[in-house]
Amino acid sequence: MGKTKQYWLLKTEPSEWSWSDQEANGGISKWDGVKNKQAQKNLKSMTLGDLCFFYHSGTKARCVVGVVEVSREWYTDDDEGEGAVDVKAIGEMRKCVDLKEMKGDKGIIKSFVLFRQPRLSVVPVEEDVWKKICELGNGFCGDGKEDCESSDDES
Repeated sequence: MGKTKQYWLLKTEPSEWSWSDQEANGGISKWDGVKNKQAQKNLKSMTLGDLCFFYHSGTKARCVVGVVEVSREWYTDDDEGEGAVDVKAIGEMRKCVDLKEMKGDKGIIKSFVLFRQPRLSVVPVEEDVWKKICELGNGFCGDGKEDCESSDDES
């Protein structure tokens, strides 16, 4: 049987690594520096092609800003056993989805792991939660819907 695509959320402080940095870096980066054992376990569970929300955390902005795809599964890159996955930018959200907006949703998102474990930097995202957040953000560039450059949406 084929593997089911998994979905994730990767948190980063924009002052450390922002969506602009991700795009400027040719779209590919090593996602490393994760110290928490549960977050590392989540990174180790990622497989090629899994999609991840790129989430800006911190005091100024807490929102989903883009989507990246796992392009290299877990590997160790130093003598201390620190590991990483590589991710590549797929596209920016058409509208950033703020944490308050997600928390205000009374439906599916209510059970989102991000709300139960807010300090975890890598969290799984259930498919129905993924779809709802994409809906709140009008999708993302590269999702196969209308071009992001044209903003004359008729709906």
